Amino acid sequence: MENLHYPIGKFIPLDKISSDQRKEWIEQLADTPNQLRFAIKDLTSAQLDTPYRPDGWSIRQVIHHLPDSHMNAYVRFKLALTEDQPTIKTYEEDRWSQLADYQGTPIEVSLTLLASLHQRFVTLLSTMQDAEFSRSYKNPESGVVTLETALGLYAWHGRHHIAHITSLRNRMGW
Repeated sequence: MENLHYPIGKFIPLDKISSDQRKEWIEQLADTPNQLRFAIKDLTSAQLDTPYRPDGWSIRQVIHHLPDSHMNAYVRFKLALTEDQPTIKTYEEDRWSQLADYQGTPIEVSLTLLASLHQRFVTLLSTMQDAEFSRSYKNPESGVVTLETALGLYAWHGRHHIAHITSLRNRMGW
């Protein structure tokens, strides 16, 4: 069950993060919308409503979750870049996934939103100076998070959810 929940493993923050590593993560974020589109190519509505694991979200919920989560990330970056270690607002992801927009919104809306959001996010990230990546925000649940660690987390997060979809496709022979 663990590899169904974490098909690429859990996120492990790095102690030392080089500018090359940050660049790689920015490239991964830039490619996340394309990778997601490729992962869901030709899936039927019934397949989109299939959970990626027992008691897990459906592929449709994952598609809608990614822009929600990364929108929060983008705002957290902007807050940390413009305020002195702001305390961010957390949110109830599981409860968001049960709201009507996750079922009633065509997935194309969230795919387009993710692509547009990542274009802005990557523009911001690509213009940040090295020192800005050491800025931080305070998460009430996990403590102080530097922007370079957050960058790694959200690059992982996109790959993590895309792997949920691709591993389900492989298991189901889709």
